[in-house]
Amino acid sequence: MAPPPPRQPRQLNLVLTLFLLCFNVLFGQAAAAQEDEAILNSEIARLNNQSLLWGPYRPNLYFGVRPRMPKALMTGLMWGKVETYTDYQTSLRYTCEQNEGMKGYGWDEYDTRRGGVQSIHDTENGIDITTSFVKVPGGATGGSWAARVKGRLQEGVPSDRKTAVILYVTQEGLGTLEAAKGDDENGYEGDVTLNGNSAALGDYKLVLTKGKGKHPKSDHKVTEVRGDAHTVVQSLTYQEEFLWQAKGIVFKQLKESVDAFVDKYFDKEDPPPAWQVFQLENRPGAGNVHIIQRVFEGDFEFDILFSSASAGKELSSADLTREIQEATESFGERFSSVFAIKAPFTAEKYEKFGRSMFSNLIGGIGYFFGESVVDRSYAPEYEEDHEGFWEEAAAARARNKPTLEGPYELFTSVPSRPFFPRGFLWDEGFHLIPIADWDIDLAMEIVKSWYNLMDEDGWIAREQILGAEARSKVPEEFQTQYPHYANPPTLFFIVDTFVNRLRNANGTMPAVKEHLSQGVSLSSASIDNVEVGLEYLRRLYPLLRRQFYWFKKTQYGDIKSYDRDAYSSREAYRWRGRTLTHCLTSGLDDYPRPQPPHPGELHVDLMSWVGLMAKSLANAAEVIAPEEVEDYTKVLDGIEHNLDDLHWSEKDGCYCDATIDEFEEHQLVCHKGYISLSPFLTGLLKPDSPKLGKILALIGDEEELWSPYGIRSLSKKDENYGTAENYWRSPIWININYLIITQLHNLATQEGPYQETARDMYQRLRKNVVETIYNSWEETGFAWEQYNPETGKGQRTQHFTGWTSLVVKILAMEDLPEAAPVAPVESQNDIPKL
Repeated sequence: MAPPPPRQPRQLNLVLTLFLLCFNVLFGQAAAAQEDEAILNSEIARLNNQSLLWGPYRPNLYFGVRPRMPKALMTGLMWGKVETYTDYQTSLRYTCEQNEGMKGYGWDEYDTRRGGVQSIHDTENGIDITTSFVKVPGGATGGSWAARVKGRLQEGVPSDRKTAVILYVTQEGLGTLEAAKGDDENGYEGDVTLNGNSAALGDYKLVLTKGKGKHPKSDHKVTEVRGDAHTVVQSLTYQEEFLWQAKGIVFKQLKESVDAFVDKYFDKEDPPPAWQVFQLENRPGAGNVHIIQRVFEGDFEFDILFSSASAGKELSSADLTREIQEATESFGERFSSVFAIKAPFTAEKYEKFGRSMFSNLIGGIGYFFGESVVDRSYAPEYEEDHEGFWEEAAAARARNKPTLEGPYELFTSVPSRPFFPRGFLWDEGFHLIPIADWDIDLAMEIVKSWYNLMDEDGWIAREQILGAEARSKVPEEFQTQYPHYANPPTLFFIVDTFVNRLRNANGTMPAVKEHLSQGVSLSSASIDNVEVGLEYLRRLYPLLRRQFYWFKKTQYGDIKSYDRDAYSSREAYRWRGRTLTHCLTSGLDDYPRPQPPHPGELHVDLMSWVGLMAKSLANAAEVIAPEEVEDYTKVLDGIEHNLDDLHWSEKDGCYCDATIDEFEEHQLVCHKGYISLSPFLTGLLKPDSPKLGKILALIGDEEELWSPYGIRSLSKKDENYGTAENYWRSPIWININYLIITQLHNLATQEGPYQETARDMYQRLRKNVVETIYNSWEETGFAWEQYNPETGKGQRTQHFTGWTSLVVKILAMEDLPEAAPVAPVESQNDIPKL
């Protein structure tokens, strides 16, 4: 018989019991915490989607509302004077156009999650149009929204000026949309109501209120036929691919109505007034197109009320009035807090200017859906590895047939509503810099949308031309996208901002029920709740990594074939897509490069951008993938050394592109300007770098880059200055000036041999750039794509409220205390050396 097992001491049993108890408690707490985090994450995502669903997401229109989803309800506003029989054909406004008789237009205040107010100064039509837009949350399908449209005749315009206003409404996809009949067979005296439903939006109602304003009366005999109804509605069914062609459809339907009217009733000896002739027949009913037309005499006002049935309560004009007032007050308070404008720009005029610039940037956010034109032939000529490669590549592009891919969707801001109403990859990173200050979660929602476009290799098309409507704005030769073409990866600016804000967050998360009952701040929910932000970063990080290695694989530069002497044999880069005159992929289109193009070229700006990516990825990896930090720091180390080994010209005192000369030797080709500054612009130069003195001297030299209006894109001494297309060969660009100002500020606020020089340059350049943009805005009503270095005047594309809106960040930068007197930099010898 075996002896009984030894008895364990009571103390040990107690320890085990306590251990198991603690384990169960801790495990239960951990599980509960994970459950809480999942609930919060899900709720934040739901609220985020709800608050961002609707918006004026058709930035190519003066005012057009749609949801952030494909195949949905869309609206667009048109107007034009109808004094004569030729007015309507030339004065009807719909899509934003350059040089259309406008004295400025855009958002005076706008918040993507609430709404805002837009002013349009139409001098050709003699009217100022104000559109106020608000969103009202509630229900299960994105809530409701409303808009108020006001028209005010400009000074000196006859008080009986006739203005026709059209609301163009379409619905794509499955669902119904029907206009209720009016109170008169010839039209409507009161409100117009459209009842609709779709799978995504559920049941809804769209009401165009009677509003305020006088409608013209006529005693002409045709009144018996046409009537004096205030509003007419024509409901139609068109193929979906044509729905976006609003003006074409309106003019087609008008022509049918006018032709039928003229054939029966028009008397050349006694013609009726133009407004009575250019009137659609009233035919309300079901359809996927509804044209609501009304004519006003003098000033007018009406509301557009969209009520989601799931919200439970229909919106009224009183609700709209209240919401506009609250949105205005909220915007003013937030703007003054987020962008606290600093001296010497504290005058009220700069506050108004800053509000307008930022509002137009964020009010230019759009939602795009459709197919993209892509050449995936992967022709061997696209490797660009032979001398004369640009000619071979051009022949291959002409021979190959691109195809339509997609459809894809993109949520993005745009550089210019009239000229560039689509997504541009390198522009977007700059756009998001001020947006991230205002609403970091909105900025990251846009970043996510861009990275959802990435293919399996890591490529994102540099220009997003999605759908027939977007393509209608782009010449055919520029529509095709190529999977070996890169673009500056400026979205990493925002990734860095996001990671740094996560690092600085305290990581505390209140209990879920308490947090949700208090209300979530959707503009910073991913920062206030660190686990939510970390989860977002975990999902984004593999895409960032994939893009980084795509750059390294497709844009590599050849070191070994030419026996170049460099610290690293791996870190050198060359933009693909070069021609004799352009390097569009670099973003600096016609900036001079080595001639002729050569497969052994190396581009210093591309090397700098890859360095920025490596630095940013190392920063992100420290948070979520520490085992991979070394991968990026090794690349960054190689780039920092190779910038000096392969691109620094001691003779010219700057960084330069490189090529291969006739003796098959490495040769630097220096065109002093933005390219020369790229390691400085991307933050790759340390404050004590021995190269920094000459870089500052180049920036500050009035015979090279410095002008009273900002930093020129190319040196005045360069033989290419102001020549040919002169796009990036002299003009002042605000995105690059912003980077210069930022780096000068960094130098001015930390110890180093160039601190005082940087402080002086920062103060002067900040003032010069702000005044340049403000003066042109005050004079013309517009922000501009670029600015003339000799006059400071805005030029090229008007209403360029993309990266020119970075001025709001410059306005909010600190006014540094006066530095010790520093003489103006006149030459590179004026900068002290280490």
